[in-house]
Amino acid sequence: MKIEANDYVIRVVQSPAELDAVQWNSLLAQQDEPTPFMRHEYLAALHHSGCAQPGTGWAPHFMLMQRGKQLLGACAIYLKVHSQGEYVFDWSWANAYAQHGLAYYPKALVAVPFTPVPGSRLLARNSAQRAALAQALVAWCKTEQLSSLHLLFSSRQDIEACEQAGLMLRHTVQFHWNNTQPGYADFEAFLTTLAQDKRKKIRQERRKVADAGVVFRCMYGQQITATDWEFFYQCYERTYREHGNAAYLNREFFQRMAMELPEHWLLFVAQRQGRPIASSLIALNPGSLVAYGRYWGALERVDCLHFEACYYQPLQWCIEQGYRRFEGGAQGEHKLARALLPVKASSAHWLAHPAFSDAVANFLEREGDGIGEYLEDLKQRSPMRKPAAR
Repeated sequence: MKIEANDYVIRVVQSPAELDAVQWNSLLAQQDEPTPFMRHEYLAALHHSGCAQPGTGWAPHFMLMQRGKQLLGACAIYLKVHSQGEYVFDWSWANAYAQHGLAYYPKALVAVPFTPVPGSRLLARNSAQRAALAQALVAWCKTEQLSSLHLLFSSRQDIEACEQAGLMLRHTVQFHWNNTQPGYADFEAFLTTLAQDKRKKIRQERRKVADAGVVFRCMYGQQITATDWEFFYQCYERTYREHGNAAYLNREFFQRMAMELPEHWLLFVAQRQGRPIASSLIALNPGSLVAYGRYWGALERVDCLHFEACYYQPLQWCIEQGYRRFEGGAQGEHKLARALLPVKASSAHWLAHPAFSDAVANFLEREGDGIGEYLEDLKQRSPMRKPAAR
């Protein structure tokens, strides 16, 4: 597809090798919510490792808006033949299509594979170009005769552009921790902001892990050795197997992360009696001081070890390093008790079939009301200490 409009050209390519990595990353850095998961290195690693390729149901395409050789706008699109690895669930939509003898797949997905982290998806230099990119996506889906278009975990600016293009909005809930200004002095200072029962529970959970003889090593960037990466992958893969699933990401993907984006990773390894028994891998955005809880696994069971490895150790590190936010990922009300507070994450959707589009719009309106009520309920259950009555 090639569209000429005003003074720019929009075209679609099918491999990250066809992209100018420097221009892509430069454009990403100009967005309001850049994340390391939209970097060229990350997307290319998903492709070249075989994790996100047509054979796994993720056929990559990249829409480019250019003036000459200058990149004005861009986004990553995946043609999907299933709805796995997305974390915004549309199985019921696909089933409804099938029941009426219609094909829901392939569909177009603007997202980062296997990564439910909110951030910029429509990379553009200004709002007008971002809106043009959203409109071009819909036009491309019509040309390709696709059933639908879905932009997942999008930024506020993306959502505004999608609304202008006529897409429907959908919301879900995530849990994020914030290092309130001017920043907690230490982990104990953070605990003092919690209600007494939550404070007591966290201390008890941390004590259980310590009493079990577990200690942690923390490695950042180049400090993470090849042996550390290999141990992490054993833990990660085992956790998926224990849940009866194959891991989305393979060993080669993480090897590429170690080589190409080491500064964006933080690894915690739990040890007992000198032996490593568990690990958690945290993604980092040093430029915006945001950390993302991503992957974890254990070879031995220790009570409360998951909470220590995935929440308390990372939060303590964030406080010590002055990071302003830790995003705990998709789902999980148990995060609320650990002071990860609810936030709304948004996606945008377009369906080609008018009747199904109307039906989904009605569904999303009802679902949106339910999400609003759920958020209000979560706020009422806040773990934070209530201000003293005057």
